[in-house]
Amino acid sequence: MLKKVLVANRSEIAVRVIRACHELGIPAVAVYSEADRGAPHVFMADEAYPIGPAPSAESYLRIDRLIDVAVTSGCDSIHPGYGFLAENADFAAAAEAAGITFIGPTADTITLMGDKTRARHAMEAAGVPVVPGITEPLSDIDELKAIARRIGYPVLLKAAAGGGGKGMRRVDSENEIEAAWTSAAREAQAAFGDHRLYLETYLDRPRHIEIQVLADIHGSVIHLGERECSIQRRHQKLIEESPSPLMTPELRERMGQTAINAARSAAYRGAGTVEFLVAGADFFFLEMNTRLQVEHPVTEMVTGIDLVQAQLRIAAGEPLAFESVRIEGHSIECRITAEDPFNDFLPAVGIIEELRAPSGPGVRWDAGIVRGSEVGLYYDSLLAKLIVHAPTRAAASARMARALNELVIDGVVTNAPLQRRIVVEPDFVAGKLHTRYLEEHPALLEPAEPHEALQAAAIASALLEHRWRGQVKHDGKAPVTEIDAWRRALREG
Repeated sequence: MLKKVLVANRSEIAVRVIRACHELGIPAVAVYSEADRGAPHVFMADEAYPIGPAPSAESYLRIDRLIDVAVTSGCDSIHPGYGFLAENADFAAAAEAAGITFIGPTADTITLMGDKTRARHAMEAAGVPVVPGITEPLSDIDELKAIARRIGYPVLLKAAAGGGGKGMRRVDSENEIEAAWTSAAREAQAAFGDHRLYLETYLDRPRHIEIQVLADIHGSVIHLGERECSIQRRHQKLIEESPSPLMTPELRERMGQTAINAARSAAYRGAGTVEFLVAGADFFFLEMNTRLQVEHPVTEMVTGIDLVQAQLRIAAGEPLAFESVRIEGHSIECRITAEDPFNDFLPAVGIIEELRAPSGPGVRWDAGIVRGSEVGLYYDSLLAKLIVHAPTRAAASARMARALNELVIDGVVTNAPLQRRIVVEPDFVAGKLHTRYLEEHPALLEPAEPHEALQAAAIASALLEHRWRGQVKHDGKAPVTEIDAWRRALREG
C-alpha cells in the first residue's frame, strides 16, 4: 500500500481524498493557498503546507511547488483530484521524474486523451463510434466555413484541448462563424493555454451518458455502469444520476464494452470515465476524462465501491478485487454552486454565515465548506455535492427534494433553489432528459415569486431554530406543528 499521499487540490475533492486515505490507514498531506489557510481540508490532513497566493496560477497550478512539498514531506504518491492539474501530462511526468507515484494514468495517456482530435483518431482506430466531424485542428476561419458548409449547420465548434464546455460554441449559420471562432479560441486559450479548435456535427437534444471504468496495471479493465449527466447549463453539469432512466441491459452492455475497448486502446490505468452522446439508437464517443469525475459518488452509491480507494489500490499495484459489479437502487447528485441561477448564473461571493446540511436515510453531503468559510472568485464555484440513494428513481427524486428543502446556506447565493425546482419538474420526474433540458424549460430559470421566497425563508428559519419543538398543537385530529401552519398559510395566500 502507499505510504503517504500528497493531495494536490483543495475544497471538497481534497476532503474526499483525505477521508479515503485515512480509511486505508494512509497519512495524507494537504496544500493550501493564502485564501485557503482556514479551509476544512487543511485541518483534516495529517500535515499541511502553504504553496502561494490565492490565484491558482501562483499556487495550485505550480507544479514545482507541489513536487517540492511532496519531496519535503516524504510522500511517495500524489493524488491530483479533479480540475487544476488532474489532467496535466507535465504534472504526471514531473511526479514520475521525482520518483513519486502519480495516482492516475501515465503522462502519455493523459496527452493522448487530452487532445480531443488525437483522441478521436485513436477511438476511430479502436472501432469506437465518434460524432461525425473532423479529426484535425482547424487552420483558419476559411477552412471552418468550408467544412461547415460540407457538414451542414448547425455545427459545434470545440477546443482541441481541455473539456468541461470551455471553448465550445454552437454555430447555426455562416453569419455566426467569425464571432464564434474568436470567442471560442479566446476562451480555450485562457482555460487550457491552447487556442486550437475543431468541428463536429451538432446533435440536437442528445442525452449525455458516461461510463465509469477501472483499470489496473495488470491488464484488467471493468466498467461500473453508467451515469446520466444530461441536465446541464452551457455544457456544465448540474445534476447527475445512476443508473440512467434511458438504459436497457443491452445498451448498457454495448456501451460498457465500448468504454472498456476505449480504455484499453489508451493503455489506461486507474479510475476514468468515457463519455458518450446518445441520439436515438446510436451513441458516439465524446471524450475520455482521465481522472476522477465530480459525479463519481452516484456510482459509489449504486455499486458500493469506493472509487477513491480503488484509485489508491491500483496506484499501489494491487489487482482489481472484483470481476463483476452489481447496480442496486438509484442515486442522484446535485452540484451546489455559488452562482445565481436567476441572474444568468452570475458567480456569487461572501461568507457562509449559516450552514445546515441535510441528513437522514440515504443522504450524503460531500463538502469543502463549513460555517464561516469565505467564498471568493479565485476558484471554481462548486461548494458541495448533495447525493441521495433510494431503491427506485421515483424514491430517489423524492428524497432529493426532501434533502434540498432541508439544506440551508446563508450568506452566499447558491443554485439550490433551481435544483429544488428541477427535481420535482414533471419531465425530470418522468426521466425525459436531454442536454437542452433547461433551454426547453425556461420557467425554471425565472426569478422566485415573493411567496416562494417567503416560504423558503420561513422553512429555513424553522429548521435553523427548531421552533417547532414544544409547539405542537392539537385540534382533535392530527397534531399540527408551527411549520405546518406556516406552509398552509403561505399556500393559501
